[in-house]
Amino acid sequence: QVQLVESGGGLVQAGGSLRLSCAASGRTFSTYFMGWFRQAPGKEREFVAAISGSGGYTNYADSVKGRFTISRENAKNTVYLQMNSLKPEDTAVYYCAARRTVMPGTRVRDYNYWGQGTQVTVSS
Repeated sequence: QVQLVESGGGLVQAGGSLRLSCAASGRTFSTYFMGWFRQAPGKEREFVAAISGSGGYTNYADSVKGRFTISRENAKNTVYLQMNSLKPEDTAVYYCAARRTVMPGTRVRDYNYWGQGTQVTVSS
């Protein structure tokens, strides 16, 4: 069982930056494939970024490529999402998720554990 707690959300102006953190419980964090998803009001939850257990593989949604960076510190059981050049359309609740396998995944159903989410609001 893995418990995930996100932090770092908030209100920022367009063009600004935020860094989200996701702290995970457990001693096998490095074996989990980690992802970030987001859900805007009235929309389905969508994939944002993912990273392999070692950090050597990353994948991004086209909408955030070049602006967002996912990373992890296994010694701290933490995964990050650095978000730069934020746009109003990035406004959403951002969720951290863990996948109990080394294989990459971009679908909601690929992930076994979820955090409670953190709100990101980008004003124009």
